[in-house]
Amino acid sequence: MSFNTLKKNRFFKVLTNTFVLIFIPFLIWMLFFDENSYLVHRKFNQEVKDLENTISFYQTKIAEDKATIKKLDDSLQLERFAREQYLMKKENEDIYIIEFDTIK
Repeated sequence: MSFNTLKKNRFFKVLTNTFVLIFIPFLIWMLFFDENSYLVHRKFNQEVKDLENTISFYQTKIAEDKATIKKLDDSLQLERFAREQYLMKKENEDIYIIEFDTIK
């Protein structure tokens, strides 16, 4: 293929257009090298999703803790919670912890 036939080729004309010659490096710069590049935005979007998941997790935990606190208004429930969670006991009382071996 000679240079003249290459010049007449539509693809060659588009690539040698001044606007295209300026736009392609600009596009590459904006996608990969700029401070606000696509890669940076992708990383930030992933961080936002992770933080939203963390927020959701903690909101669920807060709701569970509020329900537990509401249950602990009753003195019997408070005593039961203290015995189960913190192994507290009354005077002159012995506590035995029985653990079952689940590994066979």
